[in-house]
Amino acid sequence: MLDFIYYPVSWILWFWHRIFGFIFGLGDFDRGASNGFAWALAVVFLVFTLRLVLYKPFVKQVRTTRQMQELQPQIKELQRKYKNDRQKMAVEMQKLQKEHGFNPLMGCLPVLAQVPVFIGLYHVLRSFNRTGSGIGQLNMTPEQNAMTPNYVFSAHDVQSFLSARILGAPISAAITSPKATLDAYADYGGIPHVWNMVAVAVPLMIIAGLATHFNARASVARQSAEAAANPQAALMNKLALWVFPLGVVVGGPFLPIAILLYWVANNIWTYGQQHLVFGRIDKEEQKKKEEAIERKAQNAPKPGAKPSKKKSGSAETASPGSADKSADVETNGATPAAANSGTSAKSGSTAKSGSSAGKGPGSGNRKRPGNRGRANQKRRR
Repeated sequence: MLDFIYYPVSWILWFWHRIFGFIFGLGDFDRGASNGFAWALAVVFLVFTLRLVLYKPFVKQVRTTRQMQELQPQIKELQRKYKNDRQKMAVEMQKLQKEHGFNPLMGCLPVLAQVPVFIGLYHVLRSFNRTGSGIGQLNMTPEQNAMTPNYVFSAHDVQSFLSARILGAPISAAITSPKATLDAYADYGGIPHVWNMVAVAVPLMIIAGLATHFNARASVARQSAEAAANPQAALMNKLALWVFPLGVVVGGPFLPIAILLYWVANNIWTYGQQHLVFGRIDKEEQKKKEEAIERKAQNAPKPGAKPSKKKSGSAETASPGSADKSADVETNGATPAAANSGTSAKSGSTAKSGSSAGKGPGSGNRKRPGNRGRANQKRRR
């Protein structure tokens, strides 16, 4: 039913088992194929391979989360404005998302993509031992199980997996595995003791729980104050900080050791990837802020310089009449005040010359002495 998940997962696991089997066998794969650490590292690098494939979606998830935090005030405003019209609210939210170019589903994609991987790995690892009678088990005998391939793994690979041990514990077994499941290991390294599995599984459970807690703490620390104040976000933060890590510890005894290895490796990768990606994005945002400040400083006036302002009553917008008057003033070589006084003087002289008109040439503006005028009048008399 889910072979499209099981086969890719088994192919990746098979590839890394070949690599590490060759390394631990010192060039002889058959000698290193049954090494427990070769199988354990194959599981770890299966996780790293899948997380590397999901690296770009993870970066997109981080950027989408940042955008949603920045747009939170606008989202709240839309929710308040259209609280009675959900259809209109959905339309406006889509417009907002389209304007800023982000998709909220990208924030969930990396997490959703890991779910089928977890299911596929769990099923493939469990299928190395199909002697149980529980859900998904085929109730095979140990002999039938050892001779039956497991997806891309041959019967010889199944036998090397059953023989693999880490401190005496088979990595496909869990602390709570039933006796029938453990009996299948009798011809391949002997029946494992439960305390061997406890010695390996319990430290892995604790490390997985702590890694889950610290990853959640790092995510909560990066949330904005407004997002953390949201009641739903506060509830999810508490679940991520305490309930999920506790769930790993409580559910650990029911999980195969290989799944615990998967969980530890996945959380270690997440912790390192978060610091790398968030650090890079923080540097990009800091660089953008510095560039914006630098552009603002370049556009600002220099110290001591007055900003230039265009006046509405400048010479370019003056009326033609005023231009002519200023031209007359410049032609006469006088200031406006001197020009006005000159104009009044001319008008006065014109009036006097008008009153003395007809007295003959040369009279002009010259004044005759008063005594001479009175003497001439006496002579005429």
